[in-house]
Amino acid sequence: MKRILTFIALALISAQSFAQISLGQKGGTISGSIESNNIVYFNDKALKTPAPDTHFGSNDYIKVDYAVDRFAAGVQVETYLPALQGYEIGGYGKQFKVLLPMIYAGWQDKSYSITVGNMYEQFGNGIIFRSFEDRQLGFNNSLLGLRATYNLGNYFAVKAIYGRPRLYTNYQTAWTGGADLSLSLGDMFGMSKGALFVEGSYVNRYAKVTDITAPNMLNLYSARLNFDIAGFTLRAEYVGKGKDYYQNNYKGWAGYGEVGYAAGAFSFTGSVRALSYMETKAAMDGNGTGNTINYLPAMTRQYTYMLANLNPYQVNINGEVGGQADFYYTYRSKSNRYRYWNFHFNYSTYYTLRSEQSKSGKHERLWQDINFDVTRQWSKKLKTTILFSMQEWNPYHGYHHTTYVSNIFVADVQYKFDRKKSLRVEAQYLLSGQHEGDWVAGLAEFNMAPKWSIFVSDMYNLGRGTLGTKKNYYSIGGSYTIKRTRIQLSYGRNRAGYICSGGVCRYSPEYNGINIAITSSF
Repeated sequence: MKRILTFIALALISAQSFAQISLGQKGGTISGSIESNNIVYFNDKALKTPAPDTHFGSNDYIKVDYAVDRFAAGVQVETYLPALQGYEIGGYGKQFKVLLPMIYAGWQDKSYSITVGNMYEQFGNGIIFRSFEDRQLGFNNSLLGLRATYNLGNYFAVKAIYGRPRLYTNYQTAWTGGADLSLSLGDMFGMSKGALFVEGSYVNRYAKVTDITAPNMLNLYSARLNFDIAGFTLRAEYVGKGKDYYQNNYKGWAGYGEVGYAAGAFSFTGSVRALSYMETKAAMDGNGTGNTINYLPAMTRQYTYMLANLNPYQVNINGEVGGQADFYYTYRSKSNRYRYWNFHFNYSTYYTLRSEQSKSGKHERLWQDINFDVTRQWSKKLKTTILFSMQEWNPYHGYHHTTYVSNIFVADVQYKFDRKKSLRVEAQYLLSGQHEGDWVAGLAEFNMAPKWSIFVSDMYNLGRGTLGTKKNYYSIGGSYTIKRTRIQLSYGRNRAGYICSGGVCRYSPEYNGINIAITSSF
């Protein structure tokens, strides 16, 4: 607790003392951020998972950047004192950890750039390569090495990377390199009303393995097409992958396509994706979810409502095929700009790709979600949202012909008393006679901008399914913002399950405790 109080004091001092530190016209500027996420764990007889021995977890991040003219440098320090439950930072073997996952220096010119140190980068849609950080997931697979980019006007762009995955590698030999090329055929041929890009990537992973007969090198490549004209968009990508020792020397591949159209109040987006053995580890015997060099998110609707996000889809990395479609329509009142209707329909479904993935030898359904929501802005003060989602998911990743169906109903009402005070209330119900059965949930949130926000929520299992628990998952808390510092405090019981960000998920065990989160920037 002393660590938390000390951090709060430091965050408040930094918020009061700093905005963005200027070192003069030629001295550059220093900026940064501080983030601390802490949980005090309690034993709860109603939960199967006991509190950790330390009864405390803390994930902390301090980032500082310096910029002057075309030069920039930065550093990030992370501490885990110890790590929060459910976070895999992997490969270090100590309970208390201090890491330096990010240190870099770079030069940005008009047509080229060079970065030395840790870097984040993405080729195409990330299927072939993506390094990124997501603190909610405890994910950081930055590459320590060299990156260079070059642009020839609007016609030609190339970038190249080479380095070693910084985390999750247990310090064994592992290197990743590659290049990405983009040609703007639209600019080359003078397209005035549209854009046409042809792109391609190559990635090489070298990872030493103990089996002397296994190949250390793995090659991946991709070809992409991006086209836009008059509200119409088209995206396509194909990825090929060589034999991967980690996946029994199978070759991998992936195909992705996306089409979209927008005209006035109507818009549509549809996408399809198939992938086979596309999980690509950075190191053969590394630990943690961050031990990967590519990005395979669940391409389904991402919810913020509690019950709609109770059982999110998990990508079948060995093989899946499917897609999703989104339709949007907005109707606005001509006489009152505060009154409008928003209609949204979404559909997603995924199946196993190959016959050996299922016991039946057929393409088994992995996931299906049919959902729609209607938002009505009644006036300047009142807005309502109604959502329905019918989700069908397979707990055996398609091997057995078994699926569970959940029907989810959500009502969301927001009322603004004035420019600063507002109240938002949610009521949710999940109807299912299978798995954990029915759920009911509610939330009330009162905001007093720009400083205060308080909330109370509850999620209760009615116990009507074969695995029903009749457990109550409650939470109460609030936040306070002063200048660039935000402090959030909450207490409650949290259900075990997957926490997702951008379609990528991590598993979080159940717990009862106090959450203290602090963020500050300068």
